[in-house]
Amino acid sequence: MAHDERQTSDDDAIYDAVYRDFDRELSDLGEGSWSETIGLLSGRSVDGDGYRVTRAAKLKRLREVLRIAARYDILHGLTPQTLRSLLEELGPTFVKAGQILSMRSEILPQSFCDELTKLRTDVEPMDRDTLIDTLRAEYDEPLEDLFDAIDDVPLGSASVAQVHKARLITGELVAVKVQRPHVQELMAQDISIIRSLARRAQRFMGNDQFIDLKSVIDELWVSFRDETDFLVEARSLQEFRRNNANVRFVDCPKPYPKLCTRHVVVMDYVDGIPIGETDRLASEGYDLVEIGTKLVDNYAQQMLDDGFFHADPHPGNLVIQGGKIIYLDLGIMGRLTSHDRAALRDMIFAVGRRDAAGLKDGLLRFSLTDTSEVDHAHLLGDLDSIIDEFGDADLSELDVGAFLNNLISMARKSGIELPGTVTMLARSLITLEGVVDEFLPGVSIIDIITQHVRTHLDASDFARHEAERLGSEVLSASHGLLGAASQADLAMSMLTRGQLRMNLDLAGTEDPMHDVARAADRLTMGIIIAGLFIGSSVVYYARIKPVIFGIPVIGFIGYLVALGLGLSLVRQILHEGQRRRRR
Repeated sequence: MAHDERQTSDDDAIYDAVYRDFDRELSDLGEGSWSETIGLLSGRSVDGDGYRVTRAAKLKRLREVLRIAARYDILHGLTPQTLRSLLEELGPTFVKAGQILSMRSEILPQSFCDELTKLRTDVEPMDRDTLIDTLRAEYDEPLEDLFDAIDDVPLGSASVAQVHKARLITGELVAVKVQRPHVQELMAQDISIIRSLARRAQRFMGNDQFIDLKSVIDELWVSFRDETDFLVEARSLQEFRRNNANVRFVDCPKPYPKLCTRHVVVMDYVDGIPIGETDRLASEGYDLVEIGTKLVDNYAQQMLDDGFFHADPHPGNLVIQGGKIIYLDLGIMGRLTSHDRAALRDMIFAVGRRDAAGLKDGLLRFSLTDTSEVDHAHLLGDLDSIIDEFGDADLSELDVGAFLNNLISMARKSGIELPGTVTMLARSLITLEGVVDEFLPGVSIIDIITQHVRTHLDASDFARHEAERLGSEVLSASHGLLGAASQADLAMSMLTRGQLRMNLDLAGTEDPMHDVARAADRLTMGIIIAGLFIGSSVVYYARIKPVIFGIPVIGFIGYLVALGLGLSLVRQILHEGQRRRRR
């Protein structure tokens, strides 16, 4: 009992020390720095468009976070289940961080990543009075002049907002998405706290892992910024409708821009069949294979043609109405530049052709960091193993999540830092795989996407794409040849002057000259040991004095020294062999 009390006291002291340390950090900002703006480039600037976080609110929230963390006893380890429960209790920011971490198996073990995919985003809905007060605060006009009726029961209630069915004064049925009060301020200060704690974590983590953690926080910031500004979602609805205007089987709700604000978005009400209700779809006469194929084909268009894709295509955001696939909740969208789309096309073709070299080139084009130090031979070997494992699998057999996780983790371990959009796209494809798994048994998702590219890339586009690629490769090869000629000329000049030196690099060794020297030392030691045995034998049989108990002393000592040196050499060789096997 006394031990438990001492342990609890020690834990409380640690949490209090973290709190005091954080309080001192904020105090060091000075009296004038009472608030800060969350941003990627600046941590403490006050801006009219920024999210102001007061020192008092931040410390209060930190104490709440630490109190919850202490209740889960995080100092003594978390299981995957308790980590998920902890993040859910900490609130929407930490839930979002957990969703991002679920795709980062290089940071967390796979069992934790699998559990974090189950994070709940549904929460207790706000009451009608809070809903009406929130809506009134958003409009200059009386609410009765805009809406004829608003349902009390929400259509859905998430951590950031909830959606209600309503009727406009002009008669249209709409869905009204209302942001929860103060959720922006709460998420802003949470991200600020996480970012501050991450800076402190740099003292205890290796540099590579800290970079990965920083990228999680940056992705969290981008997601927060887009998800809590509903004007972004309203513009996304308009852009998505424009991109799919000529697609007869895909649509999304029409927004009402004059009624949309930063905290409210009003759009058409869609009463369709949820895509997860396959039995109901079949009973209504829908062809499930056709739905699955068109869904994947359209998603390929979003990724590769438009560069603007729905980043959360889970079953709750997809319904079928009037023969169309309707995308709902466009709060989180991803963007790919033309450069990224071209690299992605090449990677998809490379997977289809089982071409590790093409897949490697695509990954290198995505990299945000310098790739001059990448070990190409090792990278190609890793890609070969990934393609061998996943290249021929059908959709019913292919684990898209495992494939993308392996690819992203392998890229980062090879020093290729991928943009956050790639992680977002990977998570979206994993979600999409879960949606269409029942629709397309035995069909390869890669085949559908590849067929889309071939169908929608006409002859002129294909010729231009190939010409650009060929021109780029010719230019790169020309530079390489000129560089090689220059280096050869320099090498010949140094050779004639006796100035040429050679650096030896052997695969499987970090310091080849050291290994060669060590091998020579062992060979020399082996010769010495053999000489001692032979010399001692000569002394023994020649009966060279002094002799004790009929044994020549010099010969006996020579045997002992040779035996000791031999055993020492054998032990070193066995120890090094075990160490190499552990690698």
